[in-house]
Amino acid sequence: MSKLQNPVQMAVIGAAHGIKGELRVKTFTGDPLALADYGPLYAKDGRAFQILDIRPAGTVVVVRFKGVSDRNAAEALAGTELFVDRSVLPDDGEEDEFYHADLIGLEVRDDTGVIGRVVAVHNFGGGDILDVTLAGRKGVLIPFTQAAVPHVSIADGFVQVDPLAAGLAEDEETEAPGGSGFDPKGRPRGPKDAGGNR
Repeated sequence: MSKLQNPVQMAVIGAAHGIKGELRVKTFTGDPLALADYGPLYAKDGRAFQILDIRPAGTVVVVRFKGVSDRNAAEALAGTELFVDRSVLPDDGEEDEFYHADLIGLEVRDDTGVIGRVVAVHNFGGGDILDVTLAGRKGVLIPFTQAAVPHVSIADGFVQVDPLAAGLAEDEETEAPGGSGFDPKGRPRGPKDAGGNR
């Protein structure tokens, strides 16, 4: 198969597991076992991988791929990223769920107009963060919360940000002494992972 038109990363192959060609695989699907539901998976170089067996193993899954029958063949695949085309993923998520791949490339707007573009989506453990390149400045990280990003329009190709909540503007008021600093609208929006879950 040639390269995918719109690749979405589903997993990355880890270490060999045992001597019969099985591999530990880290998935980016909501249900790790759902990795087998998307048909063939593809490496960046176009190689196709068909899952013959999959089972849970702690934080990863153990997978047996067609054509990988011994430890040496399995070890040669360590670090291989696995993708599917965006077209095979479902679009029936909840209103505030988005695929990371759909957010990348969107314009970033505030009340003045277009101020930048989303170049990546990260999650370092504290929630999803948009990596945005702003015109005339280096990239900034914006929390992907309802307060910071109140509107997302995949169809129109943009996200609307609140500069104050996104950390792009200084707050003119200071917090009252003893205030909790709790923002009830600061909840994560949660882009969907490849499996369609937050």
